[in-house]
Amino acid sequence: MKETVPQIRIRPVNRGQVRPEADWVLYWMSAARRPRWNYALDRAIAWAEHLRKPLAVVETFACDERWMNPRHAAFLLGGMEDNADRLARGQIAYRPLVAASSAALGRGLADLAGQACLVVADWNPIREAADRLAETAAKIAVRVESVDSCGLLPLAASDKAYSTAHAFRRFLQRSLADHLADAPSARPKLPPRIPPCKDFCTRQVKGWLVDRPEQIGRTMAEVSKHCPDRSIQPVELRGGAPAAERALRRFLDARLAGYATERNQPEQDVGSGLAPYLHHGHISVHEVSAELARREDWSPDALGDKATGSRQGWWGMGESAESFLDELVTWREVGLNMSAQRPDYDQPDSLPDWARATLERHASDRREHEYDFEVFRDAASHDRLWNAAQGQLVAEGRIHNYLRMLWGKKILEWSPSWREALDVMIRLNNQYALDGNDPNSYSGIFWVLGRYDRPWGPERPVFGTVRYMSSDNTARKLRVRNYIERYSGP
Repeated sequence: MKETVPQIRIRPVNRGQVRPEADWVLYWMSAARRPRWNYALDRAIAWAEHLRKPLAVVETFACDERWMNPRHAAFLLGGMEDNADRLARGQIAYRPLVAASSAALGRGLADLAGQACLVVADWNPIREAADRLAETAAKIAVRVESVDSCGLLPLAASDKAYSTAHAFRRFLQRSLADHLADAPSARPKLPPRIPPCKDFCTRQVKGWLVDRPEQIGRTMAEVSKHCPDRSIQPVELRGGAPAAERALRRFLDARLAGYATERNQPEQDVGSGLAPYLHHGHISVHEVSAELARREDWSPDALGDKATGSRQGWWGMGESAESFLDELVTWREVGLNMSAQRPDYDQPDSLPDWARATLERHASDRREHEYDFEVFRDAASHDRLWNAAQGQLVAEGRIHNYLRMLWGKKILEWSPSWREALDVMIRLNNQYALDGNDPNSYSGIFWVLGRYDRPWGPERPVFGTVRYMSSDNTARKLRVRNYIERYSGP
């Protein structure tokens, strides 16, 4: 068999065997939701070529998944429309399957897998996704293998969780060069010897809201009815690989030049805008970094030879490019590392010992302002800058990166306890943010409480030695007047 994917990115999920006499190789697309720069698709194509069997792709989600609502569903459905179009042009059989329940999702996948030689699946370190994969694979008789398309560095390259970004950055600088050459295919194609998949899209599957490409655009209302929380409506931003590619071009064309110096300015907003697309798998970090490298006229020969853990200088690119890569690779992948290594990545006990200790010592401190979840949700605090950040989250599904840190610090300061603050941050972020329930967003939430940080003096009420931020200081350092007017109202 042609080895197109590094073995470090592949692992069996069950004890099933390959069944060469079956009808097709099935790729279950659930995290790397894109038709290129996708290791799992490359692996499925290699199996189809080896077995000389058709390739069938099924992309799924269930309406009762935790945090699912019309906002997230619409973003996923937009991506499904584009995948159906692009894969059809590549003559790859594709079905978008949306189920009302996770139970129906499992039954439908097991039914399709009943005709498969084997199943290739995406690996996602988020606990609910990993559990769903394991539970589904246990019901499938043939081999199920998962493929890691998450980051530049394979998740299996490390066997521990890193407690600081500096330590992870040093590990990354020691290890990444060995993996950069093994990129997924930018434009995968079916070899001529693979026969067409004739009946995959006509096979009946019970319990699905969507099971044909032509249904995607007209089923949003039906999908919304089955979401547990129907109050959080879609935003204007469209999902999908084409939209992600346009966002990447806009960023590199117009915003990257000011990234190093202006990225903290809310009114400048030179951020990439890629977080929702990276989260939903509509674009690959390999594609982003490859396009950046092309524009920087860069090759791996420019990499530094010493793993110092420094944020600047190791890549051998310009200042703004290196600043962006530190966010894209170091900070994004340290979150992936935490989620892969610690199943409790979203629980209070995953905080460093010093952070839990100092927060507990100040748990009973008096709060000058104390709000419940509804006040936070409705952006009804006394602080107009905080209200603006929450208003942007509700309206657009995102918060400016710097203000997201302030947003979390104020929730900690105004909640009855730090544990309640954690619950509020997770709920608001995962419900409203298009990149919610992501390893990277958990990094940001838990950074508010001390993860990847160190103790800071002086010791303060509520915060203890956890880093403190204030709205007044932020307003003095940054240009926020127009931002406040835009998102918080009068």
